[in-house]
Amino acid sequence: MTTTLERPTATTARRPGFDRVLLAEWIKLGSVRSTWWTLAVTVLLGAGLTVLLCWGNAEWLASADADESAGSFITWGMMIAPVMAVVLGALAVTTEYGTGMIRTTFSAVPTRGRVLAAKLVVLAALMFVVGTVTALLGYFGGNPFLENEGIGLALEGDVARSMYGSGLYLAGIAVMTAAVGFIVRHTAGTISIVLALLMVIGNMVMLIPGDLGDWLMKVMPGNAGAGIATPVSFNPNLLDPWVGFGVFAAEILALLALAGWLLRRRDA
Repeated sequence: MTTTLERPTATTARRPGFDRVLLAEWIKLGSVRSTWWTLAVTVLLGAGLTVLLCWGNAEWLASADADESAGSFITWGMMIAPVMAVVLGALAVTTEYGTGMIRTTFSAVPTRGRVLAAKLVVLAALMFVVGTVTALLGYFGGNPFLENEGIGLALEGDVARSMYGSGLYLAGIAVMTAAVGFIVRHTAGTISIVLALLMVIGNMVMLIPGDLGDWLMKVMPGNAGAGIATPVSFNPNLLDPWVGFGVFAAEILALLALAGWLLRRRDA
């Protein structure tokens, strides 16, 4: 009696489940030093600058001359931390295109949408945790200086929302950058485009006169999404925090739809 063994083919080979794709993406992201350096700088800037600003401005905020709320400062460092989220979101995608490893990834996981989804889940989860922890470190480090002046903030209401809101904002920025990375496929180009969109164009549109300029200022991604990460915004003309985050999420979904469409149509 002889036995014939069937060689696995593209149609009979078992494709990896989503849990294994997630694990693979986590290993790829966590096995490079740049990820941990980027996260370390995120915490250092996000929490450290908040503490520094609270220490340096607590006396002024408690005085009659203050024209800002203490709530504007308790997550101040999270205005800088998004730069690191942009860097991490870009590197998670464009590094594979630069080295050619993306072809290996797509060979192992032919369903490209599954790779896209796994990268986004890993990035979003990581940045949400890091962003929330960073905001809390800034709060617990900076609030004592405010309390010494009698203007301390309780960890409830809008202050509590700004803590996990900081995590949501950084997660959204990382996902948005990853989407741009799949579209552009170039590290420097991706980082430049997203930073310009968040920090340059978002401010320049305020120069447009009339209602159009006001509307564009409110819906630009950085302005729309950042409101959720602070108890009191420096700019009172922005959208309400959750409304703004909804606009921000819709813009991210539009970018993801384009990235997914291009991912299926273009060669690796």
